[in-house]
Amino acid sequence: MNLSGTKQLVIGGAGFIGSHLVEELLTTEVAEVVVFDNFVAGKPENLSAALEDPRCRLAEGICDIRDPDALAAAMKGMDGVFHLAALWLLHCRDQPREAFEVNISGTFNVLEACVKSGIQRLVFSSSASVYGNAEKVPMTETHPFNNRNFYGATKISGEAMCRAFHDRHGLNYLGLRYMNVYGPRQDPHMAYAGVIPSLLHRVAKGKRPVINGDGTQAYDFVHVHDVARANRLAMEAGAVDEFVNVGTGVQTSIRELVEMLLEESGSCLEPIYKPFDEADLRQLVQHRIGCTAKAEYLLQFCHTYPLHDGLRSVIEWQTQSEVARA
Repeated sequence: MNLSGTKQLVIGGAGFIGSHLVEELLTTEVAEVVVFDNFVAGKPENLSAALEDPRCRLAEGICDIRDPDALAAAMKGMDGVFHLAALWLLHCRDQPREAFEVNISGTFNVLEACVKSGIQRLVFSSSASVYGNAEKVPMTETHPFNNRNFYGATKISGEAMCRAFHDRHGLNYLGLRYMNVYGPRQDPHMAYAGVIPSLLHRVAKGKRPVINGDGTQAYDFVHVHDVARANRLAMEAGAVDEFVNVGTGVQTSIRELVEMLLEESGSCLEPIYKPFDEADLRQLVQHRIGCTAKAEYLLQFCHTYPLHDGLRSVIEWQTQSEVARA
């Protein structure tokens, strides 16, 4: 899809990834970007810059993907839809019933509304959680689904529904499987904060960072600006009925990550090593690094943020945020 002159709906557009996507879309010649968000996880301040652009506005009324009527109203006149709304990993673990209603039933509502509204293209946010622990790395999109947690189960369900709606109704969609996304606006104060903001918050408070296990577990950390750009490229791409990894292909252990965080923070703190809880150990993903070849081929996407530079951007943002709160 050529974005010029189009109207784009971003479901979950006030969230961590969604707000960066809104800003990314506004760098193009879109006619309008509408944000659909219930502000449970998303924050109004994430959109403060975007809403200064007259092409950007909030959807009216109560915006919840569990409400089919609200979705139908928001999609009226839209050309493309980005579906990023979801409850995250630990929230799904602790509140599986709510996760089912939001991530599974809510996604069904989004897909149904896309068909009824004649949406030209949907970009669905999935997750590398569908893969579970890696059988080999880097993980291609043909890697088996070895997921063992409820969050990953909801994303597998979402992918299956996308494919079913494509086969039954011809829904034009592309799915993105994010690796470990990090960056500014990933709130360390949330109950289900990610590993990087949580570690940085401890270091900023002069507390030693905690490493679970021996720290050899390794992941693919991708900056949120790159993820936002991958979403835009996915809307512009011609590929249909495909799922694509969004990552760097670079393996970083938790021990290496903590060393980088301490270096970039100028801290001399020593990490604390803590054994895993038995319950967490059963679902632990030890290694997950994504193959980037398909994204490069279908989307012409390559990451642009090395981890050191990305961590620096998070530290700068957190410092500014703490000053603003003071």
